[in-house]
Amino acid sequence: MNITLTEILDLIGKLDDTPGQDTARERFRRHLDKNLIAPGQIRDYVEECLRNTGDQYNRALQDLVNYVGKFLGFDVGFGRYQGVRGQIGFDGHWVSPTSFHIVVEVKTTEVYAVKTATLVDYVNQLISEKTIPSWDQALGLYVIGRPDPEIPQLENAIVAEKRSEQLRIISVDSLLSLAEVMNEYDVRHDDILSILKPSGCTIDPVVELMTRLVAGAPEVLEAPSPVHEQPAGSAQELAYWLTPVASDDEQTSEEVIQTLVGDTGIYAFGERTPGRGKLKSGDWMCFYASGKGVVAHAKVSSAPVKKPHQKVRHPDRYPWVFGLSQPVLYLEDPVVIDYETRTKLEAFKDRAPRKAWAWFVQGTHEITRHDFNILTRQGGKR
Repeated sequence: MNITLTEILDLIGKLDDTPGQDTARERFRRHLDKNLIAPGQIRDYVEECLRNTGDQYNRALQDLVNYVGKFLGFDVGFGRYQGVRGQIGFDGHWVSPTSFHIVVEVKTTEVYAVKTATLVDYVNQLISEKTIPSWDQALGLYVIGRPDPEIPQLENAIVAEKRSEQLRIISVDSLLSLAEVMNEYDVRHDDILSILKPSGCTIDPVVELMTRLVAGAPEVLEAPSPVHEQPAGSAQELAYWLTPVASDDEQTSEEVIQTLVGDTGIYAFGERTPGRGKLKSGDWMCFYASGKGVVAHAKVSSAPVKKPHQKVRHPDRYPWVFGLSQPVLYLEDPVVIDYETRTKLEAFKDRAPRKAWAWFVQGTHEITRHDFNILTRQGGKR
């Protein structure tokens, strides 16, 4: 039986900073220590935190981010949930085997202004206490749960205050992806550290990492061929597709889907988007909003044509436009691709549903009709 994060939190009680070994906080962390064996499980819990609101989920997110640090090879010290006078208020203190220190601050959203001086002061206090040798061996890292492309306040503040060598920002989704890459490929802790730290003069380590990833990429398991109920003599069978839609500095993924799929009845692919040459009129496509779930589906009404459309963000990068009909949007009620859902998908027949699963939602690919129906709550339709 798979237990959800909400059920766990209901069982252990209110997360707070009460000291002792039998507190809700310690019971929660012991549960994570005992049961989190793969980054995919952490991703499930993190996405559940981000779909809900309140202190309980914010504090659980803080602990989960620290567990990602453990998966990345750091010795992790947990901070307090709530700051108090006389104690350093960091959310996490990660120590690398190389003796490099990362002081972590977890933010669920970027809606509220963040003062960079606070995180800088945490590091300075740890240096004063001789817990950290110096800034040469330290970094302040903001981990953002729900980045908002329209609120670059934190990034702007870091650049304006010339703290790019001291402070960095990463989304929790990207942090999880690093853990999954480390778990699945020939990626070492030093590689992860070279990505998190400000770039030095030499870029060779990053190039070497990319080379090893390409050389050691596991064989991609193709989704099984869909079985369709087609009229006799049909020349081509329908295909079913899943495509991810990411947020950027201009629009959230939901805004992109609303504008293109819901309002305009189109979507667009790039030159290298997988499946572009196979997509045809009559196919069905579902749209995954990164970190949320499948939030829309529609019928493809035309094959992709290289004709950039003004409604498409970055039309130069996504010039292949195709029409959509019969769009159905459920932006506020996504189909979450959690553990229970993954156990029902044919795409995971030869893969462990608890392990890394970002591969399933990080690129456009064909899926079976069975999986499409599950991801769009269609039951036995289509």
